[in-house]
Amino acid sequence: MRFWDTSALVPLLVQEDATDAVRAQHRSDPTLIVAWTTLVECGSAIARAEHEQLLTREEATAAFARLDALARTWREVEPSDELREIARRLLRAHRLRAADALQLAAATLASERRPASLTVLTLDDRLETAAVREGFTVLVPGRGEAESPETSAPESESP
Repeated sequence: MRFWDTSALVPLLVQEDATDAVRAQHRSDPTLIVAWTTLVECGSAIARAEHEQLLTREEATAAFARLDALARTWREVEPSDELREIARRLLRAHRLRAADALQLAAATLASERRPASLTVLTLDDRLETAAVREGFTVLVPGRGEAESPETSAPESESP
């Protein structure tokens, strides 16, 4: 089971450089756990691409239809006081935007506060860094698994 950040879901909806890698991850484990904000965040990405004329009206309509179909299959972490408290802590601990803090807080609750038990998929560098520091296994589609600070090799010193 994996937690999917919005940045990892968008390539399932619209063609991006990471689309093939993200589709492969989805095929390998089609169970999606997402934050309650994900539907709106994905919708925002599609609408932004349409407004910027990166998608035609027809392509945007098709992307919204894919989003609706995907949303019927995923499991959402709902908003709660506990989620908000975790997100506030994350904002102080890491250089995150509010939406990313909500995503990571949702992942924390989905893992039942055991980050090592859940893999987070993301294409967002800030969220990746914070998730690794929080103890999650992080998978960046197309690049692979991010190393946690505890498992990464020490940097070699220059002579």
